Amino acid sequence: MAYLTNNPADENRYLCIYPAYINSKKTLAEGRRIPVEKAVENPSCAEIKDVLTAAGMNVRFENKLYPREWNRDVQFRGRVRVQIKQEDGSLCQEKFISKKDVMFYVAEMIPKLKTRTQKSGGSDTGAQQGEGGKKGKKKKK
Repeated sequence: MAYLTNNPADENRYLCIYPAYINSKKTLAEGRRIPVEKAVENPSCAEIKDVLTAAGMNVRFENKLYPREWNRDVQFRGRVRVQIKQEDGSLCQEKFISKKDVMFYVAEMIPKLKTRTQKSGGSDTGAQQGEGGKKGKKKKK
């Protein structure tokens, strides 16, 4: 069974990071894992991958869907796998000790990306996504 390996450099042992983990629009119940103040508005897998690749990490993209994600759109698909330990168990980079360290770093760096700083006018589309659950609020007689 190849998936039951203890080698930290094996791809099956990489950390999984879904965009929902650092999305400020999500609640804790919807999968956010860091405080709202540090989270980013609607991050994408491509942005997470760009930030970690620029930091010199070994990164893989997988076309998976986060189990708690109700929206099946393409923009919500994907997860990023990150290698933080080498084969001998030592860290790839000293600043990334845990999964939380990686998430905080990504959430801090995504707003600084060129794609984010140039797209200041197009942020209105994300504001309407949370409006879907307001049907059926009428009182029954």
